[in-house]
Amino acid sequence: MPTTSHKRRAFTAEFKAEVVLSLLSGLKTQAELCREHQLSPNLLAQWKDAFLKNAAAVFQTDQQSSAQAARVAELERALGRATLENDILKKASSLLNQSGGNRL
Repeated sequence: MPTTSHKRRAFTAEFKAEVVLSLLSGLKTQAELCREHQLSPNLLAQWKDAFLKNAAAVFQTDQQSSAQAARVAELERALGRATLENDILKKASSLLNQSGGNRL
């Protein structure tokens, strides 16, 4: 029996939003949308849940966005310092091993 490989379809964010908005607005039922776009009901339900979960982000204030951006910048600086320290310690360790490894 020959095996056939099925390629997964990739959907854009715009397409997902359009389909979910059609569902939420009542223009079409879930069954209609699934048949029309050849989607599984579970997949459409996942898209709808993700859409509703992230809907509040549309109304997020600039102050909240700024606070998040500041936190990201702070974490990036901390990561940079830790990376630099790690590189210095690695170099120092290899230099100590080369020059004085036999003196213990």
